[in-house]
Amino acid sequence: MARRESAAAGPGSRALIVDLIRSAGPISRAELVTATGLTQPTISIIVRRLIDDGVVRETGATVSTGGKPRILLVINSHAAYGVGIHVAADAFTCVVTDTRGGTVGRQLVARPAGEKPDAAVDRLAALYRDVTAGLGLLPQSVAGLAVVGPGPVDVAQGRFLALPGLEDWAGIDLGAALAEQLGVPVLIDSDAAAATVGEFWGRQVSRERTFGCLYMNSAIGSGVVLDGALHRGAGSNAGKIGHVAVVRDGRPCHCGNRGCLEEYAAPRVLAEQARSTPGLAARLDIRPVDPAARAFDILARAAIYGDVQAHALLDASARLLAEGAVTLANLWDLDTLVLAGPGFAVAGSIYVTQIRHHLAERAYSRQIHAVQVDLSSNPRDAAAIGGAALVLQGAVAPGHGPKVAAPE
Repeated sequence: MARRESAAAGPGSRALIVDLIRSAGPISRAELVTATGLTQPTISIIVRRLIDDGVVRETGATVSTGGKPRILLVINSHAAYGVGIHVAADAFTCVVTDTRGGTVGRQLVARPAGEKPDAAVDRLAALYRDVTAGLGLLPQSVAGLAVVGPGPVDVAQGRFLALPGLEDWAGIDLGAALAEQLGVPVLIDSDAAAATVGEFWGRQVSRERTFGCLYMNSAIGSGVVLDGALHRGAGSNAGKIGHVAVVRDGRPCHCGNRGCLEEYAAPRVLAEQARSTPGLAARLDIRPVDPAARAFDILARAAIYGDVQAHALLDASARLLAEGAVTLANLWDLDTLVLAGPGFAVAGSIYVTQIRHHLAERAYSRQIHAVQVDLSSNPRDAAAIGGAALVLQGAVAPGHGPKVAAPE
């Protein structure tokens, strides 16, 4: 019996209990028994370990119904802190979150043009040190660091393979280099994967939900959480919805495909269209030297405020992205979809409207259940926040996360 109880109290069961307390807490031990089907002794073992580790704490008690009042359990928000750094071609965004996903610190630093990879590694390490020291975090309280970007990524080796705008990073064992400098576990992952976990974790979504996220920055990606864990695929690069062809024999894409969704709906494409639309760029003061992200924000703001040409471009992009959302929902039978990423920061309402409309009319399971579509509460920082969530999930609910580079 002791061996069976010990096996039942392994990493998978611990992850299950953490997920339930995170999403349904405050919750009692008796309710955990009912929800999981595990025995009361197994629940007691796991909960005691979680309390001893500082991951869970007891709070208050339910009103007695004749027996002994039941003590409730919640996640201890100060159990550990996660650090996520989102890498873009022109800037690094560092975010620190607590165990419940609440943001406790943020810093944005520009990346000098032409910066060499080795210098960028030093800058990432310095950013980590500056932010954690500025918050007064003890080294042992930090679960680790995740560096995330548009990918593709080799999660197992801890490196980006072809980061758009940072192609010279492909040869760097970034995870190992940072782990050696900082002395903490380091994870390298895609921004879409990170944002998906971050939204799932921070929203306290139940593991019973089939949860999806559409992420739009310079590229378009997605992620799906099943039974509380991110679906990764064979090489941890699942969810590349931006590389699903929407135009047969269309424009060539850097991925090797043609007619990809990204080539017609991504912000950089709309910025190019705005510059080539007669009179539009001049009217909106979009200059040739403006980065695509800034040009897209200007275009999106004009669309929100009623500029007909700007709205037409955004609406066309939203319709294409809605097609991608239908594909994603039909493949995974989603019941929840969140839109995250800087591409949704200004004109998210335009995209939400189109995606909700398409899913209501065309999702395969629409007669059985609706798909809830929401906008991230912090779309610009969703990937950095998600990076922090990735390391926290791996620390407090082991069994869900990918391999991280550990310090020597």
